[in-house]
Amino acid sequence: MRTTIDIPDDLLREAVSASRLPTKRDAVIEGLKELIRRSQREELRRMAGTLELNVDLRRSRKRR
Repeated sequence: MRTTIDIPDDLLREAVSASRLPTKRDAVIEGLKELIRRSQREELRRMAGTLELNVDLRRSRKRR
């Protein structure tokens, strides 16, 4: 999808430099992917302790 956005030059230049990616486009795509990963990790953190497992460790270890 083609989109036009106004990104401050210094911010984009710093992102390209920090990412060591060859193009501005690559740096923007990687930044968006990182935002998504961060959001997913945070969602998993919020779920911590909310899942109840009833596992019989002795029985599961005997299957090996």
